[in-house]
Amino acid sequence: MINYKHLHYFHAVATLGTVARAAEQLHVTAQAISMQLQVLEDQLGEALFQKKGRVLELTEAGKTVLRYAEQIFDLGNELEQAVRRGGFTEPETLRVGITDVIAKTMAFRMLQPAREAGLAMRLICKEGRFEDLVVELAAHRLDLVIADQGLPTGGAVRGHTRLLGSSTLTVMGHPKLCQAWPGDFPQRLEGAPILLPGQDAAVHSQLNSWFETHALRPIIVGEFDDGALLKSFACAGTGFMVTPTVLADIVREEDGLEAIGTIDTLVEHFYAVSVERREHHPAVRRILEGAGSVFRDGAG
Repeated sequence: MINYKHLHYFHAVATLGTVARAAEQLHVTAQAISMQLQVLEDQLGEALFQKKGRVLELTEAGKTVLRYAEQIFDLGNELEQAVRRGGFTEPETLRVGITDVIAKTMAFRMLQPAREAGLAMRLICKEGRFEDLVVELAAHRLDLVIADQGLPTGGAVRGHTRLLGSSTLTVMGHPKLCQAWPGDFPQRLEGAPILLPGQDAAVHSQLNSWFETHALRPIIVGEFDDGALLKSFACAGTGFMVTPTVLADIVREEDGLEAIGTIDTLVEHFYAVSVERREHHPAVRRILEGAGSVFRDGAG
């Protein structure tokens, strides 16, 4: 009988590309993973990987095993959630990964519906890069990932991407900065200091293209993978920032920043990524069902 742990180690190597990366991710030795993979290959009677440079690529047999392994993990996750929803005293737990670039206010608004269960609900949040969180999701250490991008087509990780909502972008800055750079929008951004989200953010390249389209040459004074840190610099008057328009009023009220214009041609999308074929987790269902009001209320 195939060992579940063998499939877990195999999946990690298939997803990350090397035994060393898988060992680091799973906190075991590379030798232990290699031994378990050898046992699995011996059981199946097929080589599952072939070397290509410094990475391991799946053989045709390996691709087949990966497809079945992901289905097995899906069922295992569904089993785990079914047990959690049984008549037990343990609180309902939701493990969510949130990409660094997502504004904390936006993350809070999207996750708030999950808290409808009150004290019977335990929310565990983890922040990080999209690629790292997807690995955690594939290993079933997360139930959901909220990001500004979805799973790429044909990627190593199979899952499901759902659009939670979309928003145009609004440029905001400290009141003194707005006074120092007056004029019509967007021309007033010529030569102005700008704080950009990091290159992992989906809107990073879109903003650069928008500057070029409008023949604007702002001064990029900083790029930040962490949205909260970017906003802290904006609140200090270091430069202008962009925020989802649905959050503009909240940012003005809570952080004292002023809006100088909206970029109607750029839209930031927010997605929920999971590996389950059907959403059985009640907290995830509440997030998906409540997302529409988050963006509708913000727009209003």
